[in-house]
Amino acid sequence: MRRFPLDLDPPSPSDEPRPRLRGGRRRSPLTALVAAAAALLMPLTLASPAQAAEWEPQEPPLTTPWTDDVSADNALPEYPRPQMVREEWRNLNGEWEWAPAQEGEKPPFGESLDRTILVPYPVESALSGIAEDTDRMWYRRTFTVPDSWKGRHVKLNFDAVDYKAEVWVNGTRVGAHRGGYDRFTFDITDALRRGEGNEIIVGVHDPTDSGQQAVGKQRNDPGGIFYTSYSGIWQTVWMEPVAPAHTTRVDLTPDVAGEKLDAVVHTAGGGGVTAQVTVRDGQNVVGRARGKPGTKIEVPVPDARLWSPDDPFLYDVDVELKRGSKVRDRVESYAGMRSVGTEMVDGTRRMVLNGEYVFQMGPLDQGYWPDGISTAPTDEALRSDIKAAKDLGFNTIRKHVKVEPDRWYYWADRMGMLVWQDMPSMAHSPDEAAKDRYEHELREMVDQHRSFPSITQWIPFNEGWGQYDGARIADEVKRMDPSRLVTGASGWYDTGNGDVVDSHIYVGPGDPTPATASRASVLGEYGGLGLRVEGHEWSPGDGFGYEMVSDSASLTSRYVGLTAGLQRLERTNGISAAIYTEITDVENELNGLWTYDRQQIKVDEDRIRAAHEDLIAGRPVIEPADLPTGEHSLRVTTPGYDNRYIRHQDALGFTEVVEESSSDLLKQDATWRIVPGLADDTCYSLESANYPDEYLRHRASRVRREASDGSELFREDATWCAEPGLSGSGVSLRSYNFPDQYLRHYDSELWLAGVGGPEPYETAQLFDEDATWAIEEPWAS
Repeated sequence: MRRFPLDLDPPSPSDEPRPRLRGGRRRSPLTALVAAAAALLMPLTLASPAQAAEWEPQEPPLTTPWTDDVSADNALPEYPRPQMVREEWRNLNGEWEWAPAQEGEKPPFGESLDRTILVPYPVESALSGIAEDTDRMWYRRTFTVPDSWKGRHVKLNFDAVDYKAEVWVNGTRVGAHRGGYDRFTFDITDALRRGEGNEIIVGVHDPTDSGQQAVGKQRNDPGGIFYTSYSGIWQTVWMEPVAPAHTTRVDLTPDVAGEKLDAVVHTAGGGGVTAQVTVRDGQNVVGRARGKPGTKIEVPVPDARLWSPDDPFLYDVDVELKRGSKVRDRVESYAGMRSVGTEMVDGTRRMVLNGEYVFQMGPLDQGYWPDGISTAPTDEALRSDIKAAKDLGFNTIRKHVKVEPDRWYYWADRMGMLVWQDMPSMAHSPDEAAKDRYEHELREMVDQHRSFPSITQWIPFNEGWGQYDGARIADEVKRMDPSRLVTGASGWYDTGNGDVVDSHIYVGPGDPTPATASRASVLGEYGGLGLRVEGHEWSPGDGFGYEMVSDSASLTSRYVGLTAGLQRLERTNGISAAIYTEITDVENELNGLWTYDRQQIKVDEDRIRAAHEDLIAGRPVIEPADLPTGEHSLRVTTPGYDNRYIRHQDALGFTEVVEESSSDLLKQDATWRIVPGLADDTCYSLESANYPDEYLRHRASRVRREASDGSELFREDATWCAEPGLSGSGVSLRSYNFPDQYLRHYDSELWLAGVGGPEPYETAQLFDEDATWAIEEPWAS
């Protein structure tokens, strides 16, 4: 298996790189990079402030399996920028001095601050050691620049600070930045002092939703579907030395049809240099090309091994800046060769990957943690949600109104997960200045993530939150990155353009907008089935779901039924994808497949994975059962009630004891003609024997006999899909248009019921038996 330097944990300070492997064989450039970088990974020591106490974590409402792994000397020590790796760097995560600030306050140059925070955990989080909500704050620390960096430029990198950051080094203001989700860099060379005692001061202002910036689901007053805010430094802070001419960004776009990788190498101080890009498969050079920085360089990749969820193969990419024969700068990256688009498939516009239609099935992933809020406690924790989705058989994740650290996308690339990337939304209708800022941050999101092969779709707006000029912005995003799909607006307020029309239906799966000749259709959100798990709730007793169920078995059964419904919508509405809400609980939302603390899975993993695998492969999610057509009677199978049959009385559906001595009218009422389904002839409808052209249908959950009004709704309500009986014998009849619900008897009445639902007739007790029927000879001859 291909190894990448980010697989490695930081070694102890005593580890030293060795120039050769055993036997004298020279190491590959990638292995050499690993060894050289490893010796530099140890965090710098913060000079102990005279007044600040040592960092101690606060107690979070819930702990994850990784909470106790966080300490002052291992705060996210991994290399943070996997698509542009340099040999030397210094991690500045760890203990910093911290203090709340007031507007207009002068920076605390040379002054020790009273408290200690663990960077990069946001100030509101328990892992930060502060666990307070404040909109202005100071960070301070001291650091040493290695003597070996002399003669080079030193870059100070912030991967994310929410929201406004102003930075000073040794009293010199080196820059400022606005934007809570994009990384930024300052050249601090001219502000540095030789030796120890260099000082960084960071001032932060974050008004959260009282401002007009992009905030995603953060709120100052969280509740419902909106959550705790996160402020300050919340991704890795680090330094690196660079040559005067150096690479600042590498854009890699696969061109599968052209058998090449298009590269654009962005540089600073790059006058007179040539960029050389080499694509490798291990030690084997696949292709190499040179060109001018800032222009497209076409690197041959013949007969490429394509990246996909089933085979997430990544090529190594080396980028060198050369002046003559001398290498001035070198970075390492990687690329996945894959294509994304839409095509007409059997008469329906579908999303395709590598030219083939693949149903994209995924969870909504909001990226929240009970201990770190926006910041996963460890890199393994960051990886874990992707692995959890992969283990459940998902091939897609919708990253919902949040942008993650680069390492999250790296893991999605490595593990083979398609990603729909949302732009974090605004909380209010924006003014003109806010629109300009939003579009700037949207461009930054696209530019900084355009090389990750896992990202296949951009979503600028969600459910109308802060939405404006949707059609224009969808076109602008497509212009910025024509290699990916664009959904102008997810949920509603459709922009009318873009590649995808996206519906949200809770609980669903409902009736999403069908695919058109020019746009694929997706169910961008559905589900939200909630289950409380005692001991694993953010606020015990206060949580909610869009529909609560009683236990794990009920949740699993309902989920599989919804998945079967997706399969029908794939056929009837032409949907190409669906996103279930959601992979984990988030604060008081209890609709996760995992608890918020990632301690307990709520569903039967094997059944859920099998349902997803069947859906993606085009196999029936629920194996259908064949019913005999013609006249029959349907008998109850619940022990103690198995002499009762389905009958209609005053148009309502009931069960009643029927025997030889019963009246002719009762026998006629208990006889049904099984015919092909009115809405789908692969399912069935039950026509009354003594009221021809009237059918057993559900309306407002009650099941009754009615004549058709000619509507599509009636045909769907009167169609039942047969499957092997839930109790292990007989058959069960699943609703065509509510595929997670079944024909069930309860207190002799017939209901459309979902196992474990909130209504009395949905109790999980005896559900399987009550929803299983025996097909018998007709009582009326």
